Amino acid sequence: MKSDPVADLNAIVKTYDVRGLVGKTLTEDIVEALGAGFADELGAAGAEIVVGHDMRDSSPEFSAAFSRGIRARGASVVAIGLCSTDETYFASGHLTAPAAMFTASHNPATYNGIKFSRAGAQGISLETGLAAIRDRAAAFLTDGIPTAETPGTERRLDVLGDYAAYLRSLVDLSGIRPIRVVVDAGNGMGGLTVPAVLGTEAGLPALPIEIVPMYFELDGTFPNHEANPLEPKNLVDLQRAVVEHGADLGLAFDGDADRCFVVDERGEAVTPSAVAAIVALREIQRERASHPDAEITVLHNLITSNIVPETIEAAGATAVRTRVGHSLIKDQMAATGAIFGGEHSAHYYFRDFWGADNGMLAAMHLLAEFGSQPAPLSQLSARFTPYALSGEINSTVADVPQAYSRIVDAYTGIAEFDEFDGLTVTGIVHGDEPFWWFSVRPSNTEPLLRLNVEAGSREQMERVRDGVLALIRA
Repeated sequence: MKSDPVADLNAIVKTYDVRGLVGKTLTEDIVEALGAGFADELGAAGAEIVVGHDMRDSSPEFSAAFSRGIRARGASVVAIGLCSTDETYFASGHLTAPAAMFTASHNPATYNGIKFSRAGAQGISLETGLAAIRDRAAAFLTDGIPTAETPGTERRLDVLGDYAAYLRSLVDLSGIRPIRVVVDAGNGMGGLTVPAVLGTEAGLPALPIEIVPMYFELDGTFPNHEANPLEPKNLVDLQRAVVEHGADLGLAFDGDADRCFVVDERGEAVTPSAVAAIVALREIQRERASHPDAEITVLHNLITSNIVPETIEAAGATAVRTRVGHSLIKDQMAATGAIFGGEHSAHYYFRDFWGADNGMLAAMHLLAEFGSQPAPLSQLSARFTPYALSGEINSTVADVPQAYSRIVDAYTGIAEFDEFDGLTVTGIVHGDEPFWWFSVRPSNTEPLLRLNVEAGSREQMERVRDGVLALIRA
């Protein structure tokens, strides 16, 4: 039986990007049609589109197929080759050109995918063009891709040096105290970008930072561990190495190196919310120094710790709560003029980076803050971790509405409900009782329900966490 192109594409086109199994749900024919659809939807005939890819075995062939689709429809390709996702954002912003990045981020080696940007690193989601790209690609799969009267061309461009220099221009690390940092690249693209940005591989001056490298070899089979630092098991090697090397801290990047996670000198994980609060405060202070009377907005998604909006507001800025998702938050960055945005998943967005997310830039802010004061990182981060968080807990759930119903039934009368993004449940507390809240959201890329819990005490957090998990997994 012949496959249905619409059904095939619906299976891999997610809310924010494309994600599928290599050779099964994601093939070169599908990728080529998506390239043609991308060029047409953006009206890019006669203009250029940036195409980059990560170190997965399938990425070079997929990026080549995508480029064929682009060129067939009259747009030209700027091929930047091996890169991190935030390098494509840099190229998109620097060249004012749309971009596509081939990566499946933290997913296993059997997956690949595409992250799209409009010119200026603006996000594209189902609601803002990705559905139309999907539909155009389905038509091309059915009827073929017609070649434009003037097909596009292709040129190669190495942007790593300019990318590294630009980040250095945003955060000055030259004057910090000497520090030792263990970096776990997870065999992902951090193995390329870290030596360029924090080292001297791009020809930039040496910084007072000693890098102890872990798994810098680019290898899309991920031989050491999954490149997903959000999972605690994937931080174990880094935590051990930080202590063994007597390092000041550790950094872990995901596969496409757009997210960065932090470990303190004791090998303890620093929450992304603490990092977001620290970076938010730095960006607010920097904006206030140059524009004393400016109205300053900072975004945070609904799963970050309460300390994030509290820090933003205490510094005299406006905290705006958003839904989860990089394309959605990029849109909000543009709409609100926010200077910074932080997510619980270690995505950090910067107005000075075209509103796009950049884990490396967040790490540089943290290094600058840490290196400008004498305390250990555990002491600095403790100031921004006053509450108990569960971290993200994933459960495979066959019937999400039924799980929601069980939760609503159990918490009606003792909590308030919010369906702004998934289901957020906030406890009604009395007197000196510790506050609590939790969020349950279905994954956009996997058959999972994600739980995050925060409370004013660890005991309360654990009670809520265990009770909700029992309902989810019933």
